[in-house]
Amino acid sequence: MNQPDRYIRFDWAVKRLLRQKANFGVLEGFLTVLLDEEVTIIELLESESNQQAADDKFNRVDIKALNSKGEIIIVEIQNTRELYYLERILYGVAKAITEHISLGERYYAVKKIYSVSILYFDIGKGNDYLYHGQNTFTGVHTGDHLEITTKEKNAIVHKLPATIFPEYFLIRVNEFNKVAVTPLEEWIEYLKTGCIRPDTQAPGLGEARQKLIYYNMSPAERHAYDEHLSAMMIQNDVLDGAKLEGRMEGRMEGRMEGRMEGRMEGRMEGLAEGRMEGLAEGLEKGREEERFATARKMKAKGIDNAVISDITGLGSEDIDKL
Repeated sequence: MNQPDRYIRFDWAVKRLLRQKANFGVLEGFLTVLLDEEVTIIELLESESNQQAADDKFNRVDIKALNSKGEIIIVEIQNTRELYYLERILYGVAKAITEHISLGERYYAVKKIYSVSILYFDIGKGNDYLYHGQNTFTGVHTGDHLEITTKEKNAIVHKLPATIFPEYFLIRVNEFNKVAVTPLEEWIEYLKTGCIRPDTQAPGLGEARQKLIYYNMSPAERHAYDEHLSAMMIQNDVLDGAKLEGRMEGRMEGRMEGRMEGRMEGRMEGLAEGRMEGLAEGLEKGREEERFATARKMKAKGIDNAVISDITGLGSEDIDKL
């Protein structure tokens, strides 16, 4: 009896399979559909921003590619909620810019950056599943867009700031709730469900159907992948509980601080400020506890220490002590 095709989650594919040059076509197809222009990847770039370090990368998968136009594309997949995520996006883009311009080079060498965030959590209010932002300079009184005049290769060139400044794409996977019609919608459907249509014509998805089949992996790879999914389920369960506890603790601390400050500087102002500070402190305090709680549950399930370290960011010594 033939087993139905089952496809590997995109986060695991990016981490393990799509880094191979032979599989660039899958990632190229996704970026072509998203950016609405043909994308050819020349090479994948390594840097501090996509290393697995506890402080700089907690359950985040990064890939940084150089396209045929010399531009840099960063793809980040975030599975769980994280405080100050927008700040982390900005940090990653700024880091990519500075890493790829040498000291003493002219500013002309600055690379255009595309930042693509695939989010599996609720980042805030909004009715769309895809958001795009870029820098423009608009006249306060006239409403026109500023066009920069510069000299390149002995020629006068007119360009908009958007041709240089980074562009940001936020894909809110869980907000996609429609029948996929366009190639982009087919890709979002795959990101959310792992399903790929047999007759798909979307760039990259046809190749994904051939190269991302679960049963094509070796038994060892399937075991590691299954442990990854199990770890994700455990972690999300722990994070949900810890975030709830953090919010409750933050609100209680915020109320106490707010009352004390409110008596001194004004009750209403103190309450509002105290609640915000208390909530932030409560969430921050819970982050470290979340990692250890996740590791304990994973270890109890018999998951390998290497996988636990990869998911939680904890060192082997900390895991051995649990």
